[in-house]
Amino acid sequence: MSTTRSTGGPIGVGFIGVGVISDTYLENLNSFPDVEVLILGDLDVERAKSQAAKHGVPAAGTAEDVLAHPDVQVVVNLTIPAVHAEVSASAIAAGKHVWTEKPLGLDRTSTARLLEDAKAKGLRVGCAPDTVLGPGFQTAKREILKGTIGTPLFAQTSMQWQGPEVFHPNPGFLFAKGAGPLLDIGPYYITALVSLFGTVDKVAAMGLRAQLERTIQVGDRAGETFPVEVPSTLSLLTSFEAGQQANSLVSFDSPLARQGIVEIHGTEGSIFLPDPNMFEGAISYVKPFESFGEAPPAQERIEIPQEGTVTGRGLGLLDMVRAIAEDRPHVASGELGYHVLDIMLSAEESAASEEFVAVKSSVSEVPTVPVDFDPFASTI
Repeated sequence: MSTTRSTGGPIGVGFIGVGVISDTYLENLNSFPDVEVLILGDLDVERAKSQAAKHGVPAAGTAEDVLAHPDVQVVVNLTIPAVHAEVSASAIAAGKHVWTEKPLGLDRTSTARLLEDAKAKGLRVGCAPDTVLGPGFQTAKREILKGTIGTPLFAQTSMQWQGPEVFHPNPGFLFAKGAGPLLDIGPYYITALVSLFGTVDKVAAMGLRAQLERTIQVGDRAGETFPVEVPSTLSLLTSFEAGQQANSLVSFDSPLARQGIVEIHGTEGSIFLPDPNMFEGAISYVKPFESFGEAPPAQERIEIPQEGTVTGRGLGLLDMVRAIAEDRPHVASGELGYHVLDIMLSAEESAASEEFVAVKSSVSEVPTVPVDFDPFASTI
């Protein structure tokens, strides 16, 4: 560790950005004995103070206050995506490890530089989503690794609904550059696929904007319109270096609400994974027919019991600080976050050019979480 607090006790954590998502992070991190939240920082200092009082955090202030705190060893970056890379770079410059909400950044240059600077300083970067550490996904991954469906061949994923303007009082940013269904929701699905299959070598995509303007449906601004800057529906083909393929749909234009679809099809079966936006869920698989008459019978889904401790956001940060202490790779790494970003940017480029785009980055094998990983038992 690189700051003044000694090892052998909880790791000091500070937040930059305390919007709505900070509640679930704080609730979970405050329940993990290996970490201790020491200070919250925000552009709105009063909001930081309010969140600190609500969650029993001893200090609050500005982002600069968080970076200057001598006992903060890890900064949690919950700012808006447009400044993710900038804020994370400031934390690295201050000698802090970083956990950031997705995406890691919005362009390849600044995010690659962030990872290079962290490596040069011996610091870690972790990036959401950390749902892939949950017992739902990990149970399914272990089943795939032990050969339940044979050799994985291809995957199908889908997230489709009519869009966030039906519930969000200020949805415009979700349709602006750096967002849309691809960069807002896509990381959950793409991270899951990369965690299973490894490096993507090329992508092809088609995108559309069903409307050039959309209308806010709720809140004080209901009836106002806002521009749609990015594709609101995107179909993505991914080709993996290991030979697998995937077909993914992300859409804010579908009257039919359907999400959490992740199916992996192999030589000896097909497995159905939980929603990758969740830490748990049902897992099942089917086996191929041996033979049948004039019509195939109904296929029986074989349920797989979920194994592991259920928690929520912040699990990836906990794994990162334990990995630092144990000198091992962490699961939701900056390397993984960068590769997922590179895939998504390549998909945007493919949709614009109508050609396959090579993905230049790569990722190491993503570690599997042991069944006995217990967030609530201190190990540091």
